[in-house]
Amino acid sequence: MPPTPARTTALLKPPRYTTTRQLRCPECFRPLPIRQLHTSSSQLHHASQKRQQSAVAAAVSKAKEMFSNGNPPPGPMGIDPLRSVAKEMSFMTSNIRQLLGSGHPMLDTVSKYYTQSEGKYIRPMLVLLMSQATQLLPKKQRKWSQEQGGIDTPMTPPGVLSDTNPSSPLTATSEDGLGDASVLPSQRRLAEITELIHTASLLHDDVIDTSISRRGNPSANISFGNKMAVLAGDFLLGRASVALARLRDPEVTELLATVIANLVEGEFMQLKNTALDERHPEWQDDTISYYLQKTYLKSASLISKSCRAAALLGEHPAEVVEAAYQYGKNLGLAFQLVDDMLDYTVSGSELGKPAGADLELGLATAPLLFAWRENKELGTLVGRKFAEPGDVQRARDLVVQSDGIEQTRALAQEYADNAARAISSFPESEAKVGLLDMCTKVMKRRK
Repeated sequence: MPPTPARTTALLKPPRYTTTRQLRCPECFRPLPIRQLHTSSSQLHHASQKRQQSAVAAAVSKAKEMFSNGNPPPGPMGIDPLRSVAKEMSFMTSNIRQLLGSGHPMLDTVSKYYTQSEGKYIRPMLVLLMSQATQLLPKKQRKWSQEQGGIDTPMTPPGVLSDTNPSSPLTATSEDGLGDASVLPSQRRLAEITELIHTASLLHDDVIDTSISRRGNPSANISFGNKMAVLAGDFLLGRASVALARLRDPEVTELLATVIANLVEGEFMQLKNTALDERHPEWQDDTISYYLQKTYLKSASLISKSCRAAALLGEHPAEVVEAAYQYGKNLGLAFQLVDDMLDYTVSGSELGKPAGADLELGLATAPLLFAWRENKELGTLVGRKFAEPGDVQRARDLVVQSDGIEQTRALAQEYADNAARAISSFPESEAKVGLLDMCTKVMKRRK
């Protein structure tokens, strides 16, 4: 049987939350504090809504297709649970590009290269959903809170910063005014920061893995060379750090700064497996736990800590903050375990990358590690990183013949269940339905 995830010490027993039924506008379902008639001002609001209809519809469609498994179950009042963040998501790319401008034309081009074709935006979507799902929970004044000044306001004189950004929201038209009132400007910016950090990691990973394509286009290292791709990734991390500092919350800054360190440490753990004798590896009791620690650092750290940061920016007490973190941690681990499994169960055309890509890179992921425990022959292949002719196919065959894939699926399901359990006490809302739906979608996704 696979090892089970550590039982969280804080499967929460928070106070019961009593909420009254939320009144909503019958035309646009926007939450209303009191029952309102459709006066001329509200009609103006709906006219503005209709002007944005095409952008919102496109965002909803993209969210539905994210996991290619049909429509999510309807939430309260029959509303698609992902619709609650559709408006925010529709402006994500333009807002991120505003943060990435550079006075150097080439750097401006390379740093924005991966924003030309939109990604799945899973991480920012989770931040926005968590921000909305915790909106009705109790708030508690924290030691640290935002000082005066908006999220785009520098704290240092511009002449000292020497940071030219022609695309900055200070010099360009910002989309902030079009966002949903259920998400704070700081939480919206946090969502954008998470995508900056994730995209920076993609730029660096493509260089390390010598990738040739990304999001349907030639990868940045192919288009511009390794040096420019690495420097662009560094630039994205710099811009993310500046945006993070301007949130003016030391605890949130600490959380997201450690994510960057986690990504690097996780990559080192993957490149050099210190838990094993690299030349003559043998199965050890901590082989899986070492792998899961690496997976947390590389994949789940950003999701878990950004969800925690969203709750912190919402001024919520410790038990809510911990629930948000446990949700993100468990969902992130489930997501990566499913990703490991798909490398063995889905064709390259469906997956969007060559089948067996992990093995081609010399990586032993969860299905193989579980299979290795039963078949020692895999240790020889792991030791030489599947480098000899026929190694990749032999390893795939041995994994498929074992129960490694089933054990990986069972472990991923337990993590997904833990994620859902972590937020079970949150009040019912469209956003909570969206978060729970993500737990199901992660297990069913095919790419």
